[in-house]
Amino acid sequence: MKDDNQGTRSPMRYVRYTVFALAGLLVLTLGFAVIPGQPPAQEPPSLTEQARASALDDALALRSAGLDLADAAPAGNPVSGPADRVVTLLTFHARALLPAGSPSPSAPSPSAPAPSGPATATTAPSAAPYPARTAIDLAKAVAASGSRRLEDAATADGGMARLLAGAGTAQLLAASELAAAAGDPGAVAGAATTAGTTPNPAGGAPVGSADAAGSPSPAPGSGRGGTPGRCPAPAPAGGQESATSAAPTQAAPEAGPQAAGAPFAGSADAALSAVLQAGQQALYGYQAAMPRLAPSDAGSASDFLEQHRQLVADTETRLRQACLAVAPQAPGYVLDAAFLENPARGLGALEAAALPAYGDLVALTAGADRAWALAALRQATARTVRWGADPGPVPGIVLDTAALPVLPDGEEAQARQ
Repeated sequence: MKDDNQGTRSPMRYVRYTVFALAGLLVLTLGFAVIPGQPPAQEPPSLTEQARASALDDALALRSAGLDLADAAPAGNPVSGPADRVVTLLTFHARALLPAGSPSPSAPSPSAPAPSGPATATTAPSAAPYPARTAIDLAKAVAASGSRRLEDAATADGGMARLLAGAGTAQLLAASELAAAAGDPGAVAGAATTAGTTPNPAGGAPVGSADAAGSPSPAPGSGRGGTPGRCPAPAPAGGQESATSAAPTQAAPEAGPQAAGAPFAGSADAALSAVLQAGQQALYGYQAAMPRLAPSDAGSASDFLEQHRQLVADTETRLRQACLAVAPQAPGYVLDAAFLENPARGLGALEAAALPAYGDLVALTAGADRAWALAALRQATARTVRWGADPGPVPGIVLDTAALPVLPDGEEAQARQ
């Protein structure tokens, strides 16, 4: 009898164990379903996005320091004007560097260059204040920011590289002007350090990459490893260019066969060809202006003419390395009466008109070729300013400042001129 009871209870015991196990499994399953899993880790911002955010931080912080300095400057102080211009410049830079999605004053969508990479914020990041107690302090800080922008432009993605290059170039010029107004122009000397560039004592801007000074690096964007001895012979280019200086009025070239190996539109090779055309036109303009310039301008013009000769020679070498046809120097360009009456102003307009070509070259190249393009952009901007022309807040970009996104606080720099 005792053995029969034990045999009866054993199966029931197993049934109870099974029921309890299923109940426990059900509870665990429901728990896993209710407790959310860990969200996937966000990818770190790209180097381009980091460069944009850093440039925005610096622009906002320096703008704030510049406002404080300009407000504290007494009336008639020689640094008031340059300090105001620094604030205005940094305001434009901060607006251009705002992330995608920032509100525009005239449209819901932003008109500023969109950064490549995910936007990290929709409002301006809080920037650490700069200890700019004097104009020299602010000039040094702005120069350091400009140098960082040029360093970042060497590795950033195309469109953002052009924006950083133009902003850095403009900040270096603004810092030099402010330091000179404060009585210490040497305070920012040597701040312009672009990777792969060497300074040019004559023009105050780098001549080009160290590689370009000796044997030029492979042509930008070619990717074909061409050498002059292995390239097909180019067909003769038809037609003759004609253009003005200050406001080029080009005569239509005659129709002719397209040169063999012509670059594709929108490529680095096409940008390099545009730089060559601008350099050739500048050579003619400077040669025509030299006899008409004032003696005080003749020295600078001679130096700049030599810069253009070197630029044209380097550009031609790079085009030949890419197995591309090199357009010959046009026999002449049409110079209008305004250029002949005021050749200094005409040269300034000629240099300013060429800046977008250098900006395109920065955006479409990489590595040593971009370093060469960055140096050429800085050099052209320095020449533009020397002749009294306006290179714009971001040299190399035709910027519509009215369409830029507004700053989060809605403040705009006030002109105190």
